[in-house]
Amino acid sequence: MKITQDQLKTDQPEIKAGQTVRVYQKIKEGSKERIQPFEGLVMAVKHGRGVSGTFCVRKISEGVGVERTYPLHSPKIDKIKVLKTSKVRRAKLYYMRERFGKKARMKSKKKIEVPATSASPNTAPAESETTA
Repeated sequence: MKITQDQLKTDQPEIKAGQTVRVYQKIKEGSKERIQPFEGLVMAVKHGRGVSGTFCVRKISEGVGVERTYPLHSPKIDKIKVLKTSKVRRAKLYYMRERFGKKARMKSKKKIEVPATSASPNTAPAESETTA
């Protein structure tokens, strides 16, 4: 149990189906190492959030659909950046494989801004006014 806890990454954002993410993957070529970004829609998150958890990302590249499945806690993933969150009603978005163009668009989630609860300006202590 302790071995699996040591391998978990704590700096990863919470990934859900419907999010558009950019995954920065470390690629080793000979003695050099570079980072390659892969941007697309998260179609599924499987096997929970533990060591065996995976997520599938899909993008359209030159008219061809490309899907990649990444382990959540892989040491080859440098970082994951969530770019956009869409409103979805399914945990698995496999139906997106058949959709192209405008049909593949997804509605963005509306962010509700909650105003900060602060004292109103009338209750703030008044500054001393000087009249000359």
